[in-house]
Amino acid sequence: MRIIWTFLLLLIVLLKSDVAYCDYLVGLGSYDITGPAADVNMMGYANAEQIASGVHFRLRSRAFIVAEPKGNRVVFVNLDACMASQLVTIKVLERLKARYGDIYTENNVAISGIHTHAGPGGYLQYVVYIVTSLGFVRQSFDVLVDGIEKTIVQAHENLRPGSIFVNKGEILDAGINRSPSSYLNNPAAERSKYKYNVDKEMSLLKFIDNEWGPVGSFNWFATHGTSMSRTNSLISGDNKGAAARFMEDWFERKGSVRTDSAEFESDEGLPRRISNIIPTLHDNHHELLELAASFQSPPGRPATKTSSVARRVRGALRQVNKPRFVSAFCQSNCGDVSPNVLGAFCTDTGLPCDFNHSTCGGKNELCYGRGPGYPDEFESTRIIGERQFKKAVELFNGASEQIKGKVDFRHTYIDFSKLEVNVSSNGASMVVKTCPAAMGFGFAAGTTDGPGAFDFRQGDDQGNPFWKLVRNLLKTPDEEQIACQQPKPILLDTGEMKLPYDWAPSILPIQILRIGQFVILSVPGEFTTMAGRRLRDVVKTVLSGDKGLGSNVHVVIAGLTNTYSQYVTTYEEYEVQRYEGASTLYGPHTLSAYIQEFKKLAHALISGLPVESGPQPPDLLDKQIGLLTPVVMDATPLGASFGDCSSDVPKNSTFKRGDTVSVTFWSACPRNDLMTEGTFSLVEYLQGKDTWVPAYDDDDFCVRFKWSRPFKLSTHSKAAIEWRIPQDVAPGVYRIKHFGAAKGLFGSIRHFTGSSSAFVVTN
Repeated sequence: MRIIWTFLLLLIVLLKSDVAYCDYLVGLGSYDITGPAADVNMMGYANAEQIASGVHFRLRSRAFIVAEPKGNRVVFVNLDACMASQLVTIKVLERLKARYGDIYTENNVAISGIHTHAGPGGYLQYVVYIVTSLGFVRQSFDVLVDGIEKTIVQAHENLRPGSIFVNKGEILDAGINRSPSSYLNNPAAERSKYKYNVDKEMSLLKFIDNEWGPVGSFNWFATHGTSMSRTNSLISGDNKGAAARFMEDWFERKGSVRTDSAEFESDEGLPRRISNIIPTLHDNHHELLELAASFQSPPGRPATKTSSVARRVRGALRQVNKPRFVSAFCQSNCGDVSPNVLGAFCTDTGLPCDFNHSTCGGKNELCYGRGPGYPDEFESTRIIGERQFKKAVELFNGASEQIKGKVDFRHTYIDFSKLEVNVSSNGASMVVKTCPAAMGFGFAAGTTDGPGAFDFRQGDDQGNPFWKLVRNLLKTPDEEQIACQQPKPILLDTGEMKLPYDWAPSILPIQILRIGQFVILSVPGEFTTMAGRRLRDVVKTVLSGDKGLGSNVHVVIAGLTNTYSQYVTTYEEYEVQRYEGASTLYGPHTLSAYIQEFKKLAHALISGLPVESGPQPPDLLDKQIGLLTPVVMDATPLGASFGDCSSDVPKNSTFKRGDTVSVTFWSACPRNDLMTEGTFSLVEYLQGKDTWVPAYDDDDFCVRFKWSRPFKLSTHSKAAIEWRIPQDVAPGVYRIKHFGAAKGLFGSIRHFTGSSSAFVVTN
């Protein structure tokens, strides 16, 4: 009898403890979201001259789903995009509802952006965010909605029993505070609690399939996606997109046949990959030259729509029936964190910029941050990406704390334009309000990552009479709005500008996702370091009151999630009115409003109570205006065909590791076909005497696709493909290939391909 009672007691304990939630269903997915690589303004710097003209490496959507076998589930999507878009989120949720009913809703789906400033724009619905892209760009929007849906579908179909582990660690050299004078305005007692003026901690989740083993990892770390500059015109995932590609390739190499090499073999510290695809065969240089000479550049020829997909490197490597490893490097409270870790310097003198205003002789245009690879922005991107990647590998390999506990979520919409907020001042409680959105003069000054123009400067709390006159032509703020936003001098009263439709959001989503003791705070903006710390600490204090969590709770901020509403600073940082404060839309009490509302969500989460859904944000798709000129037609000069080499490699060429090979083809506008899950560029390796094996493509950091036309309305265009030969490349015979699609006068699309002459690569 004692044995029976002991068994029953143990059973009750197990049912009431977190052990019952030890096993989850885990599914991951990934899909190509590379938008138009030509003609479209890039999102992030608001630089009208930064127009896409090629691909550095392709952009992806990555997602995980964690579900209780017979209970709740959550979805987190990480985009290689500048930020989430309310309109994109709305349309993705509509598709998920049509496909799955109420399984995936606004409550349990989070869509977040890594904040690259090198992706196509025009996919947000509010006017202020699509001015430089000449309005709405349907192609940018569609590729995101399609890609996110396919990513979630893939993750859903990959749901299988699994487990999750968490680990944390510091990266000391991947971000600095770009507004230290603002940070210093925070109370000294508060600052003394922290060793650094930016968050250095990376938090990582490791996902394990019970049958297949590790299937992915997601991590959160705060640093801006601004390693690539405001003059870059190649689509790029910047440092976080690069880190994700490095880690996915590292894991694929780990699982490949050849595992005798070191973890990081190349001189650049990046994982070897090509040596795992193809064997090292040829040693005789003369024999290689003869072999290469037999493959001269052929004329361009027709191809099918799926040709580039079929030749894609990572598509060829995929193991049948096994989920591909997915690694995402997610954004956090990056508001004042720059990856340009050498600091900000004046381009005219080489001296450090003014500390308070980030100016050089009073001009903000000359003050630029320098990345670790300065003056090479591609190298800076690689280095910052590699630093995150290496830490993620370390955390991945060392993850030992298992996630245990329930899956849960809370979500609501808040009207931030008129929210009453309870705050404490000198020990007394008082009620204040947030304001309709407005942007200050310091916003137009830009940052050290991307300075603005004219005579604006950060830290301007007065404004300029001339620009106030210009502002008043659009909308003159009333006295109530001016007083509400103080000490911000209003440059654009965006929250009260409604023509032709809303210029800025008023209704914003906030959300908490819980997976055991790991909690994600989904915020629709860029929190500064201290703002993020305050929010995390308050939510963690509330959650620690839950017996199932206690003090062992990990809280991360997922920035730029579900929609976008610019910056959130502390009250003290707002007073300084540098770029981040001037871009805090809803006034000085914005952070207090977030803290108040997240506390409500956190209390509801641990008490099991529902929350009201709140006012719905608008769906402005039918009101969108797009002024981007469509592609009319493509053509080639007389005697040339699409895919022909216009500039080939020299005859009998031999290149060494570290050299750059460049080939140019007669091409067509990349907007005709985005080559989704395919590639514009391909480097092939000759295996044996006549078999060409895909080696590198658009997804590789060492390949760059550059598209150009002689003038804006020209029907002629060229594609230059550059291959920077990696240090770990296998010697042998190679060639470069291009895939494209041309538009005929009556709208028909003709796919084509072309190849360079073969050449030799030696050690």
